[in-house]
Amino acid sequence: MFSTPPCHIVVTSEITLKIAPNPTNFPIYPCANNHFSHKQPIHHHPEYRIMAKATTESERRAALTKGKAPHELPWYKTDFEEVPEPAKTILENYSKIPPDQVLQHVKDVRDRAFEVFPYPCIGSFRFLDMSIPKLPVYPEILERLKSGQKLLDMGCAIGQELRHLAYDGVPAENVYAADLHERFFNIGYDLFADRETLKSKFIASDIFDDDSDLVRDLTGQLDIINTASFFHLFSWDQQIIAAKRIVSLLRAKPGSLLIGRQVGRADPDDTDDQGKESLLYRHNLETWKSLWKQVQEETGTQWEVEGGFEDWTAYTNDIMMGAHGDNPISIWFVVRRV
Repeated sequence: MFSTPPCHIVVTSEITLKIAPNPTNFPIYPCANNHFSHKQPIHHHPEYRIMAKATTESERRAALTKGKAPHELPWYKTDFEEVPEPAKTILENYSKIPPDQVLQHVKDVRDRAFEVFPYPCIGSFRFLDMSIPKLPVYPEILERLKSGQKLLDMGCAIGQELRHLAYDGVPAENVYAADLHERFFNIGYDLFADRETLKSKFIASDIFDDDSDLVRDLTGQLDIINTASFFHLFSWDQQIIAAKRIVSLLRAKPGSLLIGRQVGRADPDDTDDQGKESLLYRHNLETWKSLWKQVQEETGTQWEVEGGFEDWTAYTNDIMMGAHGDNPISIWFVVRRV
């Protein structure tokens, strides 16, 4: 077993939001635009506004890269000389990659994944910084999954989180993974050398698609959903829709969990009044709690929100600011149904 303690957690804040439950089913639909008086658009960089407005993958890629080749982007890290733990141990012991080949193997796979879509977390090798084992509820997650409960890794990319769970003894058949980009799945198999042995189910799916395999097969069937580096890809309104989808995928009972992390800003302001619903919304802890208060009101469910900050000292300011704008932070969260 290789369980990493939550050593990067430096601030914790917790609230319990209580809204009268509504036993009726609720629809997944765009929320009303009545939140603009108190919700804060946090990211102001023009390229992010354009990217959020783009409707196709090619448009989003063009808006993000501005015609630059992948290796020219500021978050494409070239001075990468050591694979961090626990990824290094997992690649050596779970995947059986020879230790002297792990570094180049990771670099080669990173480049393939970056060609699929140039996400900053891929270009900066941040995908190797696995988030689930850092959470304060990780022991609970392991116990629940080993007892037969089900987890979905939403926006799984190459599936590094589920490999960590498998390495820590979770039956892989209890873990599902979904991503918009199906090509990531094969790249993940190649990175971890487990194409013939991993029993997890991968689902190519758009969380906003009402007719997806994800919705048809897993609605109300999941106990835990992980969304690492996921919510910050969307506007406030899109995040509400995604959160309501997640509520519908989870079992309708106390203890259902949403876990994850996202890029945010410690010092949000309210200076940008242009198309707030089209921005890639960057939260602080208070706005994240406000979002879940709105989700509660629109779904008739009750959720307890806990969160804190992660240490980003392993990543240079140039990389983080180039990818995420001024003063970015990383927020971890645990949202529990009560």
